[in-house]
Amino acid sequence: MAEAVVPRLLIRDEIGRRIVALDKPIVTIGRRTETDIRVTGGGVSRVHAEIITESGAFRLRDCDSKFGTYVKGERVTEVLLTHGDRFRLGQSDDNEITLLITDEEAPATERSAVTAATELLAHMARLLEGLRALGSGRVLDDVLALVIDSAIEVTGAERGFIMLANKRGELEFKLARARGRISLAGRTFATSRKVPEQVFATGQETIVDDLLDGNLAQQHTGTVALGIRNVLCAPLRLVHYVERGDQPAEERIIGVLYLDSRERGALRSATVSAALATLSTEAAMAIENARLYREALDKAKFEQELKVAAAIQQSLLPASSRTGTFFTTAGRSVPCRSVGGDFFDYVDLPHGEFGFILGDVAGKGAPAALLAAAVLGMFSAEATYPQSAASVMTRLNAGLFRRGIEARFLTSFYGIVGNEGAFTYSNAGHNAPILVSSSGIRRLETGGLVLGLFEHATFEQETLTLKGGDFVIAFSDGVTEALDGSGEEFTDERLMASVDAHRQDPPEAMLDALLADVHGFCGDATASDDITIVIMRYDG
Repeated sequence: MAEAVVPRLLIRDEIGRRIVALDKPIVTIGRRTETDIRVTGGGVSRVHAEIITESGAFRLRDCDSKFGTYVKGERVTEVLLTHGDRFRLGQSDDNEITLLITDEEAPATERSAVTAATELLAHMARLLEGLRALGSGRVLDDVLALVIDSAIEVTGAERGFIMLANKRGELEFKLARARGRISLAGRTFATSRKVPEQVFATGQETIVDDLLDGNLAQQHTGTVALGIRNVLCAPLRLVHYVERGDQPAEERIIGVLYLDSRERGALRSATVSAALATLSTEAAMAIENARLYREALDKAKFEQELKVAAAIQQSLLPASSRTGTFFTTAGRSVPCRSVGGDFFDYVDLPHGEFGFILGDVAGKGAPAALLAAAVLGMFSAEATYPQSAASVMTRLNAGLFRRGIEARFLTSFYGIVGNEGAFTYSNAGHNAPILVSSSGIRRLETGGLVLGLFEHATFEQETLTLKGGDFVIAFSDGVTEALDGSGEEFTDERLMASVDAHRQDPPEAMLDALLADVHGFCGDATASDDITIVIMRYDG
């Protein structure tokens, strides 16, 4: 009993000729790899048409393609096909598809070309499927290795490498491989950069059949010295498609794929060139996916490290509230990023006094946070010795210079209060804190320049006498310079009004109220600076 003949399609497009079996009730045809049959060429939509097999009949249906489906030169929406009928996707003659439903054979020369192309494409399909899987879930180096190995196997090249564009648009060498899936040692590749640079700049594939011809040998002396004669270099073209429409929304060259061989003309083949073009496009997408995946992993790792850094930074700060026999304090620091450059600390001094410091490092983020941590460490060491507020500032300034920290400075305020109400402070270029007493409100400005700019800077101090109920409010410039949605600042005036409105509250309640007023003023605006407030009340 004779076997039933499987209906087939004879396809001719940019890739070449091949025969594909119609082995499903509905077979989709289009430009995208997700279709059952992929056809290349101008005017081919992502999902262009489909063939429906039903009770021995074959129905060709256009899938709302932009440039149409044509049978015998006429655009059709849906039509029945018989053996030998030919149709095109789009108006171009670049592709032609013929339905074969009998056991008639194609001419021998055509059959051998089709067989070779079919085997090549079947092999490429497996490779490209692997590329897509790797691109979504593994690291970039694995994808690069598979791309080069696939290209070497498809083209018969002896070795190859990939260069990718960096953020400055410059080509950077990434990976080199040889036949047998062997990685070539080193971060450089013994060849001329002329061909890769030219392909990257023009976006056009380049094939050099013989480097020994003409003056090519002088231009590629390093490559020729290795015995290399045949070179093929293809652009890695990343194509982004829009959700609707049939034309690419964007094309971008992300790098080049370079292959070479010691055999003259070994890489010169229309089939190889078309196959490599398809491979390069798919490879570009896989490489981009892998690169984005790795960037996402790096970002997640960085964010986790920032969370740990933020937790460490908060642990370096003292508890918000502190109550002694003659004082009550409350302090809080709110960074505008995960970590910040504001800091504060409390210290119990040898003769029973209590000291507190507040500082603001120039800049934001991790560099400012590291310097803030270093200053806190220096302060903890210096403040334990019996010395004045001004001398502590002097020693902190000298410590910054000893560590050679360039282009970094900070403002700071340090105050010491004793049980009899004597309050000594020194202000190193910081926003003048507010002293609220029964006799009124004044600013605490005595001190000197910012810390870290001038090695031999000197600092002054002032001593005041506090009465029971007097309190000092020290704050960073992130409070008064906080911005609302229109770019207006909170200002000293608003801070003074808020202090006056809550002057009867205990320090912790006053701190909550001041922060609430600042956040209420800013609304949904993104914080532009760290916010830190320390309130110290002398209880008498």
